[in-house]
Amino acid sequence: MEEVLLAILTGAVDLPWWGYVLVALTLTHITIAGVTIFLHRHQAHRALDLHPLVSHFFRFWLWLTTGMVTKEWAAIHRKHHARCETAEDPHSPQVLGLKKVLWQGAELYRTESKNAETLEKYGHGTPADWIERHLYTPHSSWGPTLMFLIDFALFGTNGIWIWAVQMVWIPFFAAGVINGVGHYWGYRNFENEDAATNLVPWGILIGGEELHNNHHTFGTSARLSYKWFEFDIGWMYIRIMEMLHLAKVRRVSPQLRLAETRVQLDEQALAAIVANRYAIAANYARSVRATVEAELERLGGTARLPQWNWRSMKVWLKQDAKDTPPAERDRLAALLAQSQVLAQVYTMRQELCRLWERSSLSRKELVQHLQDWCTRAEASGIQALQEFAHRLRSIAAV
Repeated sequence: MEEVLLAILTGAVDLPWWGYVLVALTLTHITIAGVTIFLHRHQAHRALDLHPLVSHFFRFWLWLTTGMVTKEWAAIHRKHHARCETAEDPHSPQVLGLKKVLWQGAELYRTESKNAETLEKYGHGTPADWIERHLYTPHSSWGPTLMFLIDFALFGTNGIWIWAVQMVWIPFFAAGVINGVGHYWGYRNFENEDAATNLVPWGILIGGEELHNNHHTFGTSARLSYKWFEFDIGWMYIRIMEMLHLAKVRRVSPQLRLAETRVQLDEQALAAIVANRYAIAANYARSVRATVEAELERLGGTARLPQWNWRSMKVWLKQDAKDTPPAERDRLAALLAQSQVLAQVYTMRQELCRLWERSSLSRKELVQHLQDWCTRAEASGIQALQEFAHRLRSIAAV
């Protein structure tokens, strides 16, 4: 009897301590892969297609390890993008505060999952087959319960803490860290319309979701990395599955490429610039940095102006004027009033907005606007603007 009880408590698999840690990390990593590849990139954004076997494996695994319902997750995430950083955003730290989203992200998710209007408006196109209707959705709690029994049967008492780690991994890292810290702290490649940040350039622990600013800039891209030093392990898995004919990528973020310089710009050039607008805005800020820093130093006399001037100016040069917070606009106006060079550099950046903002201009008129912009930049006498206009004429067609 004692031997039977001991066998139950130790489980079917006996491992050293580090073996149990490795098992826990492996199981949670499969769950993270399921969230980022299946729920996020495949279901919510339709950035790739998955083979039915792969798709259902992830659906089953996520039911087993999280109890999340596909329709609920996709709907809440789509609403987050549609209403980002507003009072209607289900989990914005800019609205609700970082502490609440970081530590109560799972509760916010559960609250929004009960909103029938959210599910109806944003939950379209998600699985609605027999097993979804009769098992995964109505009995979502059965999955984690079954996972507990499996963990305990395999690893005995060690299976209890392994199961506990599995249960808190997604609520903390996905609902808390990504939705919270990923909209509050980190670096930004692009000054897009919301506060999303890249936490670190190596997307491993959370499957690539660490590159959140990239994702919010190119929401329908299957690849979350953008710069050469960024690594998205979820994208690596997708490429492997694609080579095995288990996945098909539908969309990825455009990469800024240069071709032969055009003297006369056309609609193809316009389309390439619009597609790469965020990269072009970031490239513009980098291109004029030396000019702006020299002008700020001149304004400050022999003593360099406080560092925030360049940091703030860099952000303002990446942003469309409508995205500059009202509290910063007076400070920007005061700075521009002191320098004709800064005013010209900033004004010409904003004039680029007309190429991609919603307006009543025809494509022909927008092409003419682009041609005029390059001509004026080349005649500005500011070397950085002249060089940028030359590169703008060289952007490859999409």
